Amino acid sequence: MSVPASRDGTKPDDYGAVVALTGVASLAERFDGFILDQWGVVHDGTRPYPGAAECLRALRARGKRVVMLSNSGRREAYNVELMRRMGFERALFDRFVSAGEEARQAIVERADDFHRRLGRRCFVFARNGDRSVLEGIGLEFTDRIEDADFLAVVGCDAPRRTLADYELELQAGIAHRLPMLCANPDLWRPSENGLVEAAGMLAQRYETLGGSVFYHGKPHAPIYASCLAALQCPRERVVAIGDSLEHDVLGAHRVSLPSALVASGVHARELAIEWGEWPAADRFSGLIDAAPAVPQFLVRAFVW
Repeated sequence: MSVPASRDGTKPDDYGAVVALTGVASLAERFDGFILDQWGVVHDGTRPYPGAAECLRALRARGKRVVMLSNSGRREAYNVELMRRMGFERALFDRFVSAGEEARQAIVERADDFHRRLGRRCFVFARNGDRSVLEGIGLEFTDRIEDADFLAVVGCDAPRRTLADYELELQAGIAHRLPMLCANPDLWRPSENGLVEAAGMLAQRYETLGGSVFYHGKPHAPIYASCLAALQCPRERVVAIGDSLEHDVLGAHRVSLPSALVASGVHARELAIEWGEWPAADRFSGLIDAAPAVPQFLVRAFVW
């Protein structure tokens, strides 16, 4: 399926130091390893974006290494199956690295002081009560914060419960001086009603209240080590592609990797565009001026 060049069919505006590319083919000429976000890049949570699977197949046909990197609080196997159901066969990527899987493994290994001090009794913030990512590793789940050794955030029930609805539980954690492990740092989640608050909001609020939080996932550096290990190619030949300045672009910047921003993702509303459109230069400049990090490249969608 073809992608519109822009609303009026003209070439994209000048985006300053950010290089606008018509598709991922131009990145394939420069890089051998690709770290890809899923939501907002290859699918919208329920459906694949036009041309995304074909783009992945084109990368693989050229021998490129691909790692999917997500802040999902679910396990790797769950995310692989989610991708398969949307038409992305397993052969299209080498690994699926998720924040949830990384958090689970960190609790199992307890290789650093923070995780060694967590204890075994855990109070979990989860979407629809799903704490499966932390099951089977010797934790004892409790429904009372005062009985917990630590808090874990893997999801939240927005829009049914807003951030304000969690305040009493977060305050109770502070009162008992409990550390918090965040297995999904996303601040916003796409839904049928648009963007809604995500699990990272709880962790961010807890930190604001004075709590101790360890984040697994983007934009925090540790998770990129797993991606680079799976790619098995020189890091100077690796690029990260995502739709979030706060997560994908900042995360890549923190580990000195170049990044490409997909315009028609989480920032589409701010940029006043639909999928596959180029943003106006002034809109893009305003977005970038307030960003924690700036991408090297801009693509309108994840298409070849």
